[in-house]
Amino acid sequence: MAGVALCEPTELYNMLNQSTKISRLAEPNYLCLMDARTRREYNESHLMTAIRVRKELEAFKPYPVEILPARLYMGNYAQACDSQIQKDLKIKAHLNVCEEAGTFFLEDSDRLLHIPIPDSPDADMFSYFPKICHFIGEVLVFSTMGISRCSTAVMAYLMHSCRLYLKKSWSYVQKCKINMRPNRGFVRQLSEWETRIYLSDITDISEPNY
Repeated sequence: MAGVALCEPTELYNMLNQSTKISRLAEPNYLCLMDARTRREYNESHLMTAIRVRKELEAFKPYPVEILPARLYMGNYAQACDSQIQKDLKIKAHLNVCEEAGTFFLEDSDRLLHIPIPDSPDADMFSYFPKICHFIGEVLVFSTMGISRCSTAVMAYLMHSCRLYLKKSWSYVQKCKINMRPNRGFVRQLSEWETRIYLSDITDISEPNY
């Protein structure tokens, strides 16, 4: 349905960048975009960088979603191993929460935090939440598929550093990446994390949304 909508660049980027096969950023007739930024801002933005890279490389692959503008990204293992993506998004560090070792920053402990944890309801990520929250800065957080473990880590960070309750953190990350889905064990750990931070059970994780 045609129409006019106002949105922030990050929201637009994440909306168009999510697809199972081909990013909608690659569809030239998907929408008419009127941009009010200066030409320099336009050329330097991650949105235009992603479009330009796709045209140059003819590789219509989704990029990591942007959680906090130019600061925090969330993606999968393949994206973390793509040198062009690291360059385009100016990724300075990696938080790897999958069992596989990444290919970037392996020799620099200041720019890599690897938490080799399985995507299992019995896996303990809660113990690592303080370390995760301390490490995240200008970073790409990734897991194998970019759905469960990385979204758990990002929500733990938002709850701690941005003072969001679990419910608000969940909605925020889901808006950025529609198929994010922590496993049930991680949901319980996020609830425990909320209780530790706010000294109260604020979010009812028995609701169907969780």
